[in-house]
Amino acid sequence: MNITMSNTKSPSERIDDRIKELGDWRGETLGQIRALIKEADPEVVEEIKWEKPSNALSGVPVWFHSGIICTGETYKDKVKFTFAKGASIKDPTHIFNSGLDGARRVLDMFKGDTVDEEAFKELIRSAVAVNVAKTKK
Repeated sequence: MNITMSNTKSPSERIDDRIKELGDWRGETLGQIRALIKEADPEVVEEIKWEKPSNALSGVPVWFHSGIICTGETYKDKVKFTFAKGASIKDPTHIFNSGLDGARRVLDMFKGDTVDEEAFKELIRSAVAVNVAKTKK
């Protein structure tokens, strides 16, 4: 059985690798939002989900705390942060800009976009509170 190097690394190390591999504005955006998530919730757990065995750089970064907070997918033209329980999260500053009709809510970031850092961190804390409240029931 062949074990690739990526399988021996932690999810956090693999996210580091993804950011470096992108090497452009998408990596910078993923890194910036990741840092905000960690600032907002020091207990957050990072994982990689939905991997393809044939592609060592596949998979999606996922941030957990009592359930999925959000995912971070990179595309050619955007970085997509999908909040699993977004419809249950208060978004008074309207950070979510996509997926507004379903249970999930999305922040799509394009080249040159910025985010209100304090409002985003509050969004993360709200997502954690929703997750924690659901696990206590």
